[in-house]
Amino acid sequence: MGVRGRKGLALRMASVAMVAALVPAAHAQQAAATDGAGVAHPELWPKREQRIAPDPAMEKRIDQLLAAMSLEQKVGQIVQGDIASTTPDDVRRYHLGSVLNGGNSDPGGRYNAPAKDWLALADAFYEASMAPSGNLPRIPIMWGSDAVHGHNNVVGATLFPHNIGLGAARDPELLRSIGAVTAKEMRVTGLDWTFAPTLAIVRDDRWGRTYEGFGEAPEIAASYAAPLIEGLQGKIGDKDWLRGPHIIATAKHFLGDGGTYGGKDQGDTRISEAGLINTFSAPYIPALNAGVQSVMVSFSSWNGTKMHGNQSLLTGVMKQRWGFDGLLVGDWNGHAQVSGCTATDCVQAAKAGLDMYMAPDSWKALWQSTLAHARDGSLPMARLDDAVRRILRVKLRAGLFEAGKPSSRPFGGQFDLLGSAEHRAVARQAVRESLVLLKNAGQLLPLKPMSNVLVAGDGADNLTKQTGGWTLSWQGTGTKPADFPHAQSIWSGIAEEVKAAGGSATLSADGSFTKKPDVAIVVFGEDPYAEFQGDRPDVGFDDARSLALLRRLKGAGVPTVAVFLSGRAMWVNPFLNAADAFVAAWLPGSEGGGIADVLFGKADFRGTLPYSWPRSSDQTAVNVGDKDYNPLFPYGFGLKYGQPGDLAPLPEARATVAAADPGVLYAAGRPGAGRQLLLGAPGALSTNPGPELIDARPADHHAQEDSVRLHWTGAGPAMAAIAGDAPVNLTRESNGGLAVELEFRVDAAPSADVNLLMQCSGEKCGGGFPVGSVFKAVQAGQWSRLAIPLHCFEKAGVDMSKVTVPIALSTSGAMTVTLSSARIVSPVGPVLTCN
Repeated sequence: MGVRGRKGLALRMASVAMVAALVPAAHAQQAAATDGAGVAHPELWPKREQRIAPDPAMEKRIDQLLAAMSLEQKVGQIVQGDIASTTPDDVRRYHLGSVLNGGNSDPGGRYNAPAKDWLALADAFYEASMAPSGNLPRIPIMWGSDAVHGHNNVVGATLFPHNIGLGAARDPELLRSIGAVTAKEMRVTGLDWTFAPTLAIVRDDRWGRTYEGFGEAPEIAASYAAPLIEGLQGKIGDKDWLRGPHIIATAKHFLGDGGTYGGKDQGDTRISEAGLINTFSAPYIPALNAGVQSVMVSFSSWNGTKMHGNQSLLTGVMKQRWGFDGLLVGDWNGHAQVSGCTATDCVQAAKAGLDMYMAPDSWKALWQSTLAHARDGSLPMARLDDAVRRILRVKLRAGLFEAGKPSSRPFGGQFDLLGSAEHRAVARQAVRESLVLLKNAGQLLPLKPMSNVLVAGDGADNLTKQTGGWTLSWQGTGTKPADFPHAQSIWSGIAEEVKAAGGSATLSADGSFTKKPDVAIVVFGEDPYAEFQGDRPDVGFDDARSLALLRRLKGAGVPTVAVFLSGRAMWVNPFLNAADAFVAAWLPGSEGGGIADVLFGKADFRGTLPYSWPRSSDQTAVNVGDKDYNPLFPYGFGLKYGQPGDLAPLPEARATVAAADPGVLYAAGRPGAGRQLLLGAPGALSTNPGPELIDARPADHHAQEDSVRLHWTGAGPAMAAIAGDAPVNLTRESNGGLAVELEFRVDAAPSADVNLLMQCSGEKCGGGFPVGSVFKAVQAGQWSRLAIPLHCFEKAGVDMSKVTVPIALSTSGAMTVTLSSARIVSPVGPVLTCN
């Protein structure tokens, strides 16, 4: 799923003419995927027996509801808006069937809103959905949320290890307990639907969502699907199935999301139909047999055909071959990627089998276009009624028609359950079981708690790093310690264990010490990320500071344990060589004490690798069963105490050099890779135009000459443009809510209007906004940030599939601005809106 930007200043659309004279594209747009590919043959797929008995009385009630509903009401049921763009009055007026909260959406737009605000908004949405509207039937709303490692959008909730760690645990019953805890904590805040579990089979660890998959082989996800779904929903036939302490679950993302070429998020899975069946579909039949009530469609394509438009898979396989009678929900504006579609108009997806559009900020225009399609017959009434029937069936099964408002339902408002001791004990167990021991030279582990222990590294007392992406924000960034009131850092857990035994523990992030410690524990690893931003060019881990710390401790003769936090298996040979013991701790969540339990011997290691560990930084797709399978540590590897744990020195030469971040437009005093800074009059830009209209000189911000000072003389119209060597496709970034973020300083305020522009290949292709008022409003001489959602440029006329100039500044007056960086990012702070 994707994310929204936060509210801020408003922008007005600028004329396309403003960008008509920008730099022409250097290369043509890449050819589209081959038409006609990616067609499934349902008769080749395994059969499945229906586990949910037909309910004639329920179907009769649905018939009666459909007969009484207006066309507008039916269309509203299949459209889902984000709470950042949807009000209770919208729900009442447009008869919306559901809402969601994206990764950065909080009630009232309030950063990390308290649990009571979530419940109050849930009540407001429910009451709006049940408000009288003439003779129309009252249909309760559902609220969906990405509760992917606990109720992770709400402050104080229990946070479990991400799925990669749970895959290492190989414990299906643990997953049942985690599902039950998550469901109950969601009920506390009034939510009734989670977009989990992720059943991706991840085949290329460059993918930024690798940690959302349980492993590289189908067996783990297939064994986990049923117990986790039953933990969330309850068991079919039980009186509390989908009710009481349980919620509605979602199997996602159907299908092949973990197999995209190059590990590219939202990319193309290039595989035979037999491969799609045998590798990627395996967890779905257990999920359906457990009664999962919703399935989320993948952003990705199969052999060139977008899943949101793949009728052969959505209808032919999922609904007809497998008999799924719940609802198929889309991903964040995923329908917009179907050929011929936009975020606001895509009848093709509904005709392919999509039952509910996830249209976070585009829902109103989509509602209108879908209504028009229903009226003119381009959306057949039978297909619309089938989609609505499925949604009503799920709501009736969940008892929503009789449940009352969320605060009156079981567990509603019992805020003491969030992060309760009982729930945290389950999370701590999960941490213990998830850890994988890769090296234990000289049987250093387990440690003696009565020792003098040094705890070092930037991950030791860092809950943001410890919990990873999808934690209180989409990318997991921007959080602070106060956002984790019930959590325990890894350092805190170690200190508690050591001090209780009479030892001493010292926290020193940089590893400095006055008295030589008996042992050092160094915690380090990846910074948080999620989809889009988590994609990598290779799997090499680079952290010069942490490596120097490990080597310094080794040189001082201090036995050292490395605790590595990551969302994927990574090439870490230099770190393995520098440490005496090495633990893959993945992304453990809120209970850092679980790591201390194992390091000090209260529990043994039991985790085994759910992903093969790479031998080199370019070994990005190494999977058990491959013809030339040769990882450093194989799938299923994991040491226990007492087993030989020495490791011969490993080669430290990197096989590849990581490519530059494609989201970097300008940083460290230079344009990003494949880009150049062009200056001059519109239509006559070059790298060295002369100083008559505009000039550029190095400037300092964080380091010497890491910025550029741009001076417009006012002698005539001039611009500064960061242009690409070839067109780039920013569609997925736009759909995902990413923004262009500038870090800048106004040295001399503009004397005329200033326009912020973007260009795409093609005649008069582009758009932008006037930002002179923003540049005049900021304090001169002070560094500022400005973020503009990419979808605003799209609304202004930019074709995001072929962007040639991702950012340009233009004015006819005098102005001096120093630019420190320009990036495409997931916005954390305030952003401009495009209303």
